[in-house]
Amino acid sequence: MSSSSHPVPTGTGISPRRLRALTFILATASGLSVANIFYSQPLLDLIAQAFHTTESSAAIVVTVTQLGYAAGIIVLMPLGDLIENRALASRVLVVTAIAAGLAAVAPNLPIFLVCSVLLGFTAVVAQIVVPFAAHLAPEAARGRFVGQVMSGLLLGIMLARTVSSLLADLWGWRSVYIVSAGLMLIMAVVLATTLPSRRPDHTDGYRSLMLSIGRLIRTEPALRRRAALQALMFATFSAFWTSIAYELIKVHHLSQTEIAIFALVGAAGAAAAPVAGRLGDRGLGRPATGVVFALAAVAMAVGGIGSHHLVGLAVAAVLLDLAVQGNLVLSQQEIYQLRPDARSRINTVFIGSVFFGGAIGSALSGLLYDHLGWSGVSVLGIALSVIGFALWCGSELLRRPLRARSRPVG
Repeated sequence: MSSSSHPVPTGTGISPRRLRALTFILATASGLSVANIFYSQPLLDLIAQAFHTTESSAAIVVTVTQLGYAAGIIVLMPLGDLIENRALASRVLVVTAIAAGLAAVAPNLPIFLVCSVLLGFTAVVAQIVVPFAAHLAPEAARGRFVGQVMSGLLLGIMLARTVSSLLADLWGWRSVYIVSAGLMLIMAVVLATTLPSRRPDHTDGYRSLMLSIGRLIRTEPALRRRAALQALMFATFSAFWTSIAYELIKVHHLSQTEIAIFALVGAAGAAAAPVAGRLGDRGLGRPATGVVFALAAVAMAVGGIGSHHLVGLAVAAVLLDLAVQGNLVLSQQEIYQLRPDARSRINTVFIGSVFFGGAIGSALSGLLYDHLGWSGVSVLGIALSVIGFALWCGSELLRRPLRARSRPVG
């Protein structure tokens, strides 16, 4: 009898061997779906040429894709608490495949932008499968299991730019979306035929879920603070990677393959995740947050000052990716301790805010590069990082009187 016909109780009934297989499947699905958000970043120059438009207009592709993802987090992700998860994930992937296929044949920029919004909207599968992973794993192995699925998501983010550049160099930029469409269909079939059924316990309906998200925002200041901080960090990250392809092509005369190799330096950011996790476990999450924002400002300064040398830009990319991944882990460690019964909805607020910030960073980056060049983008990144650092300082100053009042007297 196939496993797809028998629901599996939370954290039980799965052999270690099958659990490892499911880990790989969910990590792959997460990485491939989230990659759709980032494929366009190194292709903007080619897209601008194909649609006979300006660089700032082409940069809107990144903005609307991230806005679509933020909307998907808000609208689709709560459905994971209502709809049978296997069916939800596989069906959404089919829609992602359709959006990618339409993007590959889009005759003009407006239609391509609509397809990009839909691609971002449905890429939320990457976030749907992470809570599903926590459900499947036994309690003793839950952290390791979820961490492995998250590693797939991070690799999807980091390697998407490299893969899209290589495919564009081989077969043209439209081939990226053709390949993506095929991969999404394959993953839809794999999820539908291999995952166990999981029907959520929540029965109060979609409206109550959405109202409870609003209550979380009002009642959890730590969630608001962490969402704002990571939104600023991701705005800096998006500003850098939205315009770097223009700089690499125009100033350094790199080919798409060479841009793909350059994009690989971002993979070094994965090293920040375990380090940040250990710092958080030792109670150093708050001071470490200030450090990563300072690191992001330094990264953008290095990228601006050393922009005439590839080494300078590469160092900036590594430092920035370390900062982004480090703050992500530190933030998730804090917010997931707030309400264990509402982690999916907490994730909705957090990730939605993050990609809203990323969309703003991308839009400003394209506009500034058009008028001021790379120096304008560097100043933007420094400013966003400094604002984040100031917000962190303000929150720490506010906490000191609270700690003093709560300290026992005598």
